[in-house]
Amino acid sequence: MLHFSKLKQAILWLIVLAGLLFALPNVLPEKIRGGADVQGSMPSFLPYKTVNLGLDLQGGTHLLYEVDVQSVKQAKLEAAADDARQFLRSEKPIIPATGFKINGDTVTFRLARPAQMEEALKRIKPINTVDQALSLTGGSKPPFVIESDPLSGKITLTLTKEALDKEIRDAVARSIEVIRQRIDELGTREPTIQRKGDDRIIVEVPGKSDPERIKELVGQTAKMTFHMLDTSVTIGEARAGRIPPGAKLVEGSNPSEPYVLIRRRPLVDGEDLVDSKPSFNQSGQPAVSFRFNGKGARRFGKATAENVGRRFAIVLDDRVISAPVINSPILGGSGIIEGGFTTESANDLSILLRAGALPAKLTVLDQGTVGAELGADSIRAGAIALIIGFVAVVIFMVLVYGMLGLISDAALIANVLLMMGALSALQATLTLPGIAGIILTIGMAVDANVLIFGRVREEYRNGKTPMNAIETGYAKARSTILDANITTLIAAVLLLQFGSGPVKGFGVTLAIGIITSVFTAFVFSRLLTSYWLFKTKPKTLPI
Repeated sequence: MLHFSKLKQAILWLIVLAGLLFALPNVLPEKIRGGADVQGSMPSFLPYKTVNLGLDLQGGTHLLYEVDVQSVKQAKLEAAADDARQFLRSEKPIIPATGFKINGDTVTFRLARPAQMEEALKRIKPINTVDQALSLTGGSKPPFVIESDPLSGKITLTLTKEALDKEIRDAVARSIEVIRQRIDELGTREPTIQRKGDDRIIVEVPGKSDPERIKELVGQTAKMTFHMLDTSVTIGEARAGRIPPGAKLVEGSNPSEPYVLIRRRPLVDGEDLVDSKPSFNQSGQPAVSFRFNGKGARRFGKATAENVGRRFAIVLDDRVISAPVINSPILGGSGIIEGGFTTESANDLSILLRAGALPAKLTVLDQGTVGAELGADSIRAGAIALIIGFVAVVIFMVLVYGMLGLISDAALIANVLLMMGALSALQATLTLPGIAGIILTIGMAVDANVLIFGRVREEYRNGKTPMNAIETGYAKARSTILDANITTLIAAVLLLQFGSGPVKGFGVTLAIGIITSVFTAFVFSRLLTSYWLFKTKPKTLPI
């Protein structure tokens, strides 16, 4: 085990050299190392990436959001009312219904002909199967309780508590994914986005010191839909309360047209968007281009072909941002949104549309900016602990194991270099618990050498030569070292899989540290030991 071919030696030294090169940018100023957008004095082919620092080390933005339960419930009830209206008109003869109202947890409406009650209940029955039934401990339950009065023709749909709770859980889960996509578009590494309680979300963005922009980007619902304008009544009549059935009065972004009357049911919605990006219109003004998927392109093309000469509205969060005239069918599945954007607002809107709409409105309960000074203090304290721990381990190994202890210390230095190089190369985020993981790994790295040297000492005392004792020690300690580190690696992987924020940061450094420590303690230190043995050929072991 102590004989290494020249090829193996070269590979091992190249691995250590790579760790040094990838770790080096962390101690060099930006003007020397350069960066993605900065030209440094180092050759461009050398690594320039540094370890990303978490919120607790470099500061950033902390936000606490609450999902608007009322908006979740309102959306569910509005969808039920719209579905009921469509189901009643889906077959011949059409069943007319009026007076659709939402009050509390219920949707109520009346049939124009109460005698059609039995057929109406049959048609609206799919409302309870549009969403999958809830699987609860008491069995599967429909989301709505349907009640009817045959005499008056009144039908009441009551949303159950179980269905509302499920909608809230789903809304929080979808919101977390949408928020993550939006923040990732900013280029931020490892933001912390996690559920708190039943309806709250914690968002921590390292390195972003402008909470207002984060709030604007994260908190905007960004639900975009395309609607035809309703011209059956004037805007004045609509504002006076005479809104036709199936229509909706919304605000407009154009000062000359502060309100727009649109058809409630959209032609296409944002779920059919597959791409959006900032661009410029023919006048050179910032705009946002978009592209639909195949289904959206077909629906949009058909709608525009059937409504040439009429206006349609592009609605973002119940506000019309553009209402152009359809001059010709739009069959390519792509288009452009013009709305008096700036370059930054066009970029933000394209990010929002790419990430998708939030399922519910978010309310900011708490916000704050973590200053970098706190991170500097944490880094300083962590560095002091790291240095003290490192020096203590180095001295202990030399005092107890002599020359073999010095070899172990050299492997330990290589281990730290490989860890920092791996963190930099992977662009992992280092948090304060991550520093604790590095310190823990330093202790764990020499554990393997302690096991090896303990076995070597035992074999040497049993009468073996120094070379045989060392060779046997490494061979017999291998399985123990691997077993111990594999079990710890499993725990680190579980932290990576299920943890978030600082917990995940600890898991990252622990997992990387386990891999590098096994390499340096069992392979690299063995290489250094073989150099010492073959060069000095000691008669006794200083152990």
